[in-house]
Amino acid sequence: MSLRVLAGSAIAFAAVGLFLLLFIGLPHWYGRTGPGAPAGTAVAAAAPVAPPPTGRKIKAHLYYVADDGLRLASVEREVAYGEGALEQAREIIAAQVAPVVEPLVSAVPAGTTLRALFLTERGEAYVDLSKEVAAAHPGGTMNELLTVYTIVNALTENLPAVTSVQLLVDGKEVDTLAGHVDLRRPLTKNLTYVQDQTSGAKN
Repeated sequence: MSLRVLAGSAIAFAAVGLFLLLFIGLPHWYGRTGPGAPAGTAVAAAAPVAPPPTGRKIKAHLYYVADDGLRLASVEREVAYGEGALEQAREIIAAQVAPVVEPLVSAVPAGTTLRALFLTERGEAYVDLSKEVAAAHPGGTMNELLTVYTIVNALTENLPAVTSVQLLVDGKEVDTLAGHVDLRRPLTKNLTYVQDQTSGAKN
């Protein structure tokens, strides 16, 4: 066999080897991540996000705007478990101010978050909410009452250790949220603005 034939054969084998490496070997090792990649081959793709831990839950009565828009409806929902009255109070308020989806309507302005929560030995809870609770408030006496008693009732109705609630905004004491409800002192539970359970609260 001539040297020219041997050289040609070597080049042919090298070309086949290169083809196998580029089009079969590399996709096998690194995965095909494009839209047409078959399932299970994307070895180099990002790992899937793990589902959030479920954790221990309790049932609590949270408050949302009733169908008539003039009262609150008590809705039983699951919230995260907190060790002790203080931690449980924080979990309840965090759940209460969290965004909701229809058919629920929150009386707490969108974007409001819990900054801090303190509980005295006398059972007075001080709930410090972010500035959105006042800055994004639509105003009006009824709207303000519903916002305030959403927070007050969520704590006093669910936690016997909490006897009253004072709202703070952005770390400061405030006279009102929108000019109507006096917030200069802790407020006790008031179910006057809560819809009677027999009249059809939202589920």
